[in-house]
Amino acid sequence: MAKYNTLLYYCYSTIADAEQFAADHLKFCKSLNLTGRIIVADEGLNGTVSGTPVACKAYMDAIYADGRFNATEFKIDEVDEPSFVKMHVRYKSEIVHSGLRDPNIIDPKKQTGKHLEPAEFLAMKDDEDVIVLDVRSNYEHSVGRFKNAVTLDIENFRDFPSKINELAKYKDKKILTYCTGGIKCEKASALLLHEGFENVYQLHGGIIKYGKEAGGEDFDGKCYVFDNRLTVDVNSVNPTVVSTCYNCGKATDKMINCANPECNEHFTQCDECGTQMEGCCSASCQSHPRKRVYDGTGYYVKVPQPVNVTKKSKIQLA
Repeated sequence: MAKYNTLLYYCYSTIADAEQFAADHLKFCKSLNLTGRIIVADEGLNGTVSGTPVACKAYMDAIYADGRFNATEFKIDEVDEPSFVKMHVRYKSEIVHSGLRDPNIIDPKKQTGKHLEPAEFLAMKDDEDVIVLDVRSNYEHSVGRFKNAVTLDIENFRDFPSKINELAKYKDKKILTYCTGGIKCEKASALLLHEGFENVYQLHGGIIKYGKEAGGEDFDGKCYVFDNRLTVDVNSVNPTVVSTCYNCGKATDKMINCANPECNEHFTQCDECGTQMEGCCSASCQSHPRKRVYDGTGYYVKVPQPVNVTKKSKIQLA
């Protein structure tokens, strides 16, 4: 039996007084000794939590006991240790930030692309009239993506709407969207439909469910996840490595955060360069006075940046 479970989930469902719900939910999660990160908004929940199997079952039971969240689908991973250090529950304007909060444009409770189960996605993805569209950010698809997928040059999902014009050339195709767990596709597919794309689909449960139910076939590389694992294996059928070390160019699928907390950049780095660079992306970061101790994992608890400091990405991941 696994020592711990990690649960990935989301649910679009209206929450009255969501800010108070978030405060109460944090207390509940702590009572179960869970760690994780949950976003609460008026439109629903988006979370990853980790704890003992007993605690995780109690959490899932409580979510299902609340009638608002009956549609929640949990992706469950067995892990050797908790996937987070602390428990955070935060109230935000959206459970995934798109920058579009007009319910007349995007409301996943009313309209999204047609959901494809992993087996359906696998059977359909290579058809001539199909475009497989990755709606994730650069650092996510740089370390892993479906073969022949269309990827977008975006730093955050909120940049997705600005790419609609680039996708116009595919309007006569069937668009199959995918992301980590499905939540981004709910809004991405809804926006595509709003913009006149007629045949829009989405991978139900995202890459994580696809790995569990379809063996991850034709997913190259690893899947980026938003916890201290950083990436997870997906493909047990025909795995390959698609990413390279930022420093030396050698093939590697290890992704880390820069040891300089004022950079904290996501990038791929081989173990040799990790040791040599002490987990930093550059010599300037390696000499930074606030550099954190690199333990080989490249994951750190977030350190607040100084006020009025704007982080600018120095790295363009292919």
